Amino acid sequence: MRTKIVAAFAALATALGLAVSAGPAAASTGGTPDGDLHPNVGLILFYDASGGRFRCSATLVTPTVLLTAAHCTDGTVGKTMVTFESVIAEEPPSGLPAASDSSVGFTARDLKGYSYGTAHTHPQYSGFTDMENWNDVGVVVLEKAVSLPPGQVAPAGTLGAIPTSELRSTIFRAVGYGTEVRKAEEGPQNPQPMTYPLMRRYVDMPGQKLTPQILQTNGNENDTFGTGGTCFGDSGGPLYLGDRIVGVTSFGYTSTCRYLDGYQRVDIPVVQDWLRTFHVPV
Repeated sequence: MRTKIVAAFAALATALGLAVSAGPAAASTGGTPDGDLHPNVGLILFYDASGGRFRCSATLVTPTVLLTAAHCTDGTVGKTMVTFESVIAEEPPSGLPAASDSSVGFTARDLKGYSYGTAHTHPQYSGFTDMENWNDVGVVVLEKAVSLPPGQVAPAGTLGAIPTSELRSTIFRAVGYGTEVRKAEEGPQNPQPMTYPLMRRYVDMPGQKLTPQILQTNGNENDTFGTGGTCFGDSGGPLYLGDRIVGVTSFGYTSTCRYLDGYQRVDIPVVQDWLRTFHVPV
Protein backbone atom coordinates (compact mmCIF):
# COMPACT_ATOMS: atom_id res chain seq x y z
CA MET A 1 0.00 0.00 0.00
CA ARG A 2 1.40 3.40 -0.94
CA THR A 3 0.98 4.93 2.49
CA LYS A 4 3.98 6.94 3.55
CA ILE A 5 3.99 6.86 7.34
CA VAL A 6 6.10 9.60 8.87
CA ALA A 7 5.72 10.12 12.63
CA ALA A 8 1.93 10.06 13.16
CA PHE A 9 0.95 10.93 9.59
CA ALA A 10 -0.59 8.58 7.04
CA ALA A 11 -0.69 9.79 3.44
CA LEU A 12 -4.12 9.21 1.99
CA ALA A 13 -3.07 7.72 -1.34
CA THR A 14 -3.85 4.05 -1.87
CA ALA A 15 -2.95 1.11 -4.03
CA LEU A 16 -5.84 0.22 -6.29
CA GLY A 17 -7.30 -3.06 -5.11
CA LEU A 18 -6.70 -2.50 -1.40
CA ALA A 19 -9.60 -3.62 0.80
CA VAL A 20 -11.77 -4.83 -2.03
CA SER A 21 -14.71 -6.17 -0.01
CA ALA A 22 -17.99 -5.18 -1.57
CA GLY A 23 -20.86 -3.84 0.47
CA PRO A 24 -23.55 -1.17 0.79
CA ALA A 25 -22.72 2.37 -0.25
CA ALA A 26 -23.58 4.01 3.09
CA ALA A 27 -20.26 5.31 4.37
CA SER A 28 -19.56 4.92 8.08
CA THR A 29 -17.08 7.78 7.71
CA GLY A 30 -19.96 9.96 6.66
CA GLY A 31 -19.21 10.31 2.95
CA THR A 32 -22.10 11.29 0.68
CA PRO A 33 -22.19 10.11 -2.96
CA ASP A 34 -21.31 13.15 -5.02
CA GLY A 35 -23.22 12.55 -8.22
CA ASP A 36 -22.62 15.58 -10.44
CA LEU A 37 -22.06 18.16 -7.68
CA HIS A 38 -18.31 18.37 -8.33
CA PRO A 39 -17.83 17.19 -11.94
CA ASN A 40 -14.30 18.64 -12.20
CA VAL A 41 -12.97 16.39 -9.42
CA GLY A 42 -11.40 13.30 -10.94
CA LEU A 43 -9.67 10.06 -10.01
CA ILE A 44 -6.04 9.86 -11.10
CA LEU A 45 -4.22 6.57 -11.64
CA PHE A 46 -0.46 6.10 -11.92
CA TYR A 47 2.53 3.81 -11.34
CA ASP A 48 5.70 4.24 -9.33
CA ALA A 49 9.15 2.70 -9.82
CA SER A 50 8.17 -0.39 -7.82
CA GLY A 51 5.59 -1.28 -10.48
CA GLY A 52 2.71 -0.57 -8.12
CA ARG A 53 -0.47 1.07 -9.43
CA PHE A 54 -2.02 3.72 -7.20
CA ARG A 55 -4.91 6.11 -7.16
CA CYS A 56 -5.49 9.61 -5.81
CA SER A 57 -7.98 12.40 -6.38
CA ALA A 58 -7.45 15.70 -8.20
CA THR A 59 -9.28 18.81 -9.42
CA LEU A 60 -9.29 20.35 -12.87
CA VAL A 61 -8.19 23.99 -12.34
CA THR A 62 -7.56 24.90 -15.98
CA PRO A 63 -8.64 22.97 -19.10
CA THR A 64 -5.25 21.22 -19.06
CA VAL A 65 -4.09 21.26 -15.42
CA LEU A 66 -5.17 19.11 -12.47
CA LEU A 67 -4.34 20.11 -8.89
CA THR A 68 -3.43 17.29 -6.51
CA ALA A 69 -0.98 16.35 -3.72
CA ALA A 70 2.79 16.05 -4.16
CA HIS A 71 2.78 12.53 -2.76
CA CYS A 72 0.48 11.64 -5.70
CA THR A 73 3.01 12.95 -8.25
CA ASP A 74 6.41 12.37 -6.63
CA GLY A 75 8.11 9.29 -8.07
CA THR A 76 5.51 8.67 -10.77
CA VAL A 77 6.73 6.77 -13.83
CA GLY A 78 4.99 7.06 -17.18
CA LYS A 79 1.78 8.97 -17.73
CA THR A 80 -0.96 9.72 -15.19
CA MET A 81 -4.50 8.79 -16.18
CA VAL A 82 -7.61 10.71 -15.14
CA THR A 83 -11.31 9.94 -15.22
CA PHE A 84 -14.13 12.21 -14.10
CA GLU A 85 -16.73 9.45 -13.86
CA SER A 86 -18.67 9.87 -10.62
CA VAL A 87 -19.08 6.11 -10.06
CA ILE A 88 -16.17 3.96 -11.21
CA ALA A 89 -17.43 0.57 -10.02
CA GLU A 90 -19.98 -0.68 -7.51
CA GLU A 91 -17.92 -3.83 -6.93
CA PRO A 92 -14.63 -5.29 -8.20
CA PRO A 93 -13.10 -5.32 -10.72
CA SER A 94 -12.75 -1.60 -11.25
CA GLY A 95 -12.46 -1.78 -15.03
CA LEU A 96 -9.65 0.79 -14.95
CA PRO A 97 -6.71 0.23 -17.32
CA ALA A 98 -3.39 -1.38 -16.49
CA ALA A 99 0.00 -0.62 -18.02
CA SER A 100 1.35 -3.11 -20.52
CA ASP A 101 4.69 -2.81 -18.67
CA SER A 102 4.30 -1.77 -15.04
CA SER A 103 8.01 -0.93 -14.76
CA VAL A 104 7.61 2.00 -17.17
CA GLY A 105 4.07 2.93 -16.19
CA PHE A 106 1.27 4.05 -18.45
CA THR A 107 1.96 4.89 -22.10
CA ALA A 108 -0.35 6.71 -24.50
CA ARG A 109 -1.23 3.35 -26.06
CA ASP A 110 -2.30 1.96 -22.67
CA LEU A 111 -4.62 4.93 -22.12
CA LYS A 112 -6.48 5.08 -25.40
CA GLY A 113 -9.91 6.55 -24.68
CA TYR A 114 -8.80 8.21 -21.42
CA SER A 115 -7.43 11.62 -20.57
CA TYR A 116 -3.84 11.55 -19.37
CA GLY A 117 -0.87 13.77 -18.71
CA THR A 118 2.48 14.30 -16.99
CA ALA A 119 2.88 14.70 -13.23
CA HIS A 120 4.88 17.54 -11.64
CA THR A 121 5.82 17.91 -7.97
CA HIS A 122 6.38 21.13 -6.05
CA PRO A 123 10.18 21.61 -5.98
CA GLN A 124 10.09 22.33 -2.24
CA TYR A 125 8.00 19.30 -1.26
CA SER A 126 9.48 18.03 1.98
CA GLY A 127 8.35 14.43 1.65
CA PHE A 128 6.42 14.65 4.95
CA THR A 129 9.56 15.60 6.90
CA ASP A 130 9.13 19.31 7.65
CA MET A 131 5.85 20.71 8.95
CA GLU A 132 7.03 24.27 8.29
CA ASN A 133 7.80 23.49 4.64
CA TRP A 134 5.24 20.79 3.90
CA ASN A 135 4.43 21.82 0.30
CA ASP A 136 2.46 18.65 -0.42
CA VAL A 137 1.12 19.90 -3.74
CA GLY A 138 1.48 18.64 -7.30
CA VAL A 139 -0.13 19.03 -10.70
CA VAL A 140 -0.85 16.85 -13.70
CA VAL A 141 -0.56 18.63 -17.05
CA LEU A 142 -2.88 16.95 -19.54
CA GLU A 143 -2.01 16.16 -23.14
CA LYS A 144 -5.40 17.46 -24.32
CA ALA A 145 -7.82 19.98 -22.82
CA VAL A 146 -10.89 18.77 -20.92
CA SER A 147 -14.28 20.41 -21.52
CA LEU A 148 -15.38 20.83 -17.90
CA PRO A 149 -15.71 24.03 -15.84
CA PRO A 150 -12.47 24.30 -13.84
CA GLY A 151 -12.38 24.74 -10.08
CA GLN A 152 -11.16 28.01 -8.62
CA VAL A 153 -8.21 28.30 -6.25
CA ALA A 154 -8.85 30.68 -3.35
CA PRO A 155 -6.94 33.97 -3.18
CA ALA A 156 -3.82 34.21 -1.03
CA GLY A 157 -4.57 34.59 2.67
CA THR A 158 -8.14 33.25 2.54
CA LEU A 159 -7.69 30.88 5.48
CA GLY A 160 -5.61 33.35 7.45
CA ALA A 161 -8.53 35.77 7.38
CA ILE A 162 -10.67 33.42 9.48
CA PRO A 163 -10.56 34.54 13.14
CA THR A 164 -9.08 31.84 15.38
CA SER A 165 -12.22 31.93 17.48
CA GLU A 166 -14.33 31.06 14.41
CA LEU A 167 -12.22 28.26 12.91
CA ARG A 168 -14.02 25.48 14.79
CA SER A 169 -17.38 26.70 13.55
CA THR A 170 -16.24 27.11 9.95
CA ILE A 171 -17.33 24.25 7.70
CA PHE A 172 -15.10 22.91 4.93
CA ARG A 173 -15.95 20.36 2.23
CA ALA A 174 -13.57 17.68 0.94
CA VAL A 175 -14.22 15.71 -2.25
CA GLY A 176 -12.52 12.56 -3.48
CA TYR A 177 -12.52 8.89 -4.45
CA GLY A 178 -11.33 7.52 -1.12
CA THR A 179 -12.19 4.31 0.66
CA GLU A 180 -14.99 4.26 3.19
CA VAL A 181 -14.64 2.78 6.67
CA ARG A 182 -17.37 0.28 7.51
CA LYS A 183 -17.98 -3.23 8.78
CA ALA A 184 -17.58 -6.04 6.27
CA GLU A 185 -20.61 -8.14 5.40
CA GLU A 186 -18.70 -11.20 6.62
CA GLY A 187 -15.46 -11.97 8.44
CA PRO A 188 -13.93 -9.54 10.97
CA GLN A 189 -16.50 -7.00 12.10
CA ASN A 190 -14.14 -4.21 13.08
CA PRO A 191 -14.73 -1.24 10.75
CA GLN A 192 -12.02 -1.06 8.12
CA PRO A 193 -11.32 0.82 4.85
CA MET A 194 -13.23 -0.66 1.90
CA THR A 195 -12.43 0.27 -1.69
CA TYR A 196 -15.80 -0.62 -3.22
CA PRO A 197 -18.12 0.91 -4.20
CA LEU A 198 -15.43 3.05 -5.87
CA MET A 199 -17.02 6.46 -6.35
CA ARG A 200 -16.66 10.17 -5.78
CA ARG A 201 -17.95 11.34 -2.39
CA TYR A 202 -17.90 14.50 -0.31
CA VAL A 203 -17.74 15.21 3.41
CA ASP A 204 -18.27 18.38 5.44
CA MET A 205 -15.99 19.07 8.41
CA PRO A 206 -15.34 21.86 10.92
CA GLY A 207 -11.90 23.42 11.14
CA GLN A 208 -9.66 22.40 14.03
CA LYS A 209 -6.24 24.05 13.66
CA LEU A 210 -4.46 26.31 11.18
CA THR A 211 -0.70 26.60 10.64
CA PRO A 212 1.22 28.52 7.93
CA GLN A 213 1.22 25.37 5.76
CA ILE A 214 -1.57 23.10 6.99
CA LEU A 215 -5.25 23.20 7.88
CA GLN A 216 -6.54 20.44 10.15
CA THR A 217 -10.21 19.49 10.37
CA ASN A 218 -12.20 17.25 12.66
CA GLY A 219 -12.96 14.34 10.34
CA ASN A 220 -15.32 12.40 12.60
CA GLU A 221 -18.79 11.44 11.43
CA ASN A 222 -20.04 11.86 15.02
CA ASP A 223 -19.04 15.53 15.16
CA THR A 224 -22.20 17.61 15.53
CA PHE A 225 -20.90 20.18 13.03
CA GLY A 226 -19.73 17.81 10.28
CA THR A 227 -20.55 14.63 8.41
CA GLY A 228 -17.27 12.69 8.29
CA GLY A 229 -13.69 12.73 7.06
CA THR A 230 -11.32 11.73 4.28
CA CYS A 231 -9.62 8.35 3.87
CA PHE A 232 -7.18 6.44 1.63
CA GLY A 233 -7.56 7.45 -2.02
CA ASP A 234 -8.83 10.94 -1.18
CA SER A 235 -5.27 12.29 -1.30
CA GLY A 236 -4.95 15.28 -3.58
CA GLY A 237 -8.67 15.93 -3.68
CA PRO A 238 -9.90 19.48 -3.09
CA LEU A 239 -10.87 21.11 0.19
CA TYR A 240 -13.44 23.83 -0.37
CA LEU A 241 -14.40 26.86 1.62
CA GLY A 242 -17.57 27.91 -0.12
CA ASP A 243 -16.85 27.53 -3.83
CA ARG A 244 -13.06 28.10 -3.66
CA ILE A 245 -10.33 25.53 -3.20
CA VAL A 246 -8.29 26.31 -0.08
CA GLY A 247 -6.39 23.04 0.25
CA VAL A 248 -5.72 19.51 -0.99
CA THR A 249 -6.08 16.35 1.08
CA SER A 250 -2.68 15.43 2.51
CA PHE A 251 -2.76 13.12 5.54
CA GLY A 252 -4.69 11.55 8.39
CA TYR A 253 -3.66 10.65 11.91
CA THR A 254 -5.11 7.15 12.11
CA SER A 255 -5.46 4.07 9.92
CA THR A 256 -9.20 4.05 10.60
CA CYS A 257 -9.72 7.53 9.13
CA ARG A 258 -11.63 8.68 12.19
CA TYR A 259 -9.86 11.61 13.75
CA LEU A 260 -8.11 14.75 12.53
CA ASP A 261 -7.46 15.22 8.81
CA GLY A 262 -4.65 17.35 7.36
CA TYR A 263 -4.83 19.50 4.23
CA GLN A 264 -2.05 21.27 2.40
CA ARG A 265 -2.98 24.94 2.07
CA VAL A 266 -3.06 26.32 -1.46
CA ASP A 267 -3.78 29.90 -0.39
CA ILE A 268 -0.13 30.59 0.50
CA PRO A 269 2.53 32.29 -1.65
CA VAL A 270 4.93 29.32 -1.87
CA VAL A 271 2.14 27.28 -3.49
CA GLN A 272 0.49 30.02 -5.53
CA ASP A 273 3.76 31.25 -7.03
CA TRP A 274 4.45 27.72 -8.26
CA LEU A 275 0.91 27.24 -9.61
CA ARG A 276 1.28 30.41 -11.67
CA THR A 277 4.09 28.74 -13.61
CA PHE A 278 1.41 26.36 -14.96
CA HIS A 279 -0.91 29.30 -15.71
CA VAL A 280 -3.32 28.40 -12.93
CA PRO A 281 -5.42 31.46 -11.98
CA VAL A 282 -4.78 32.33 -8.32
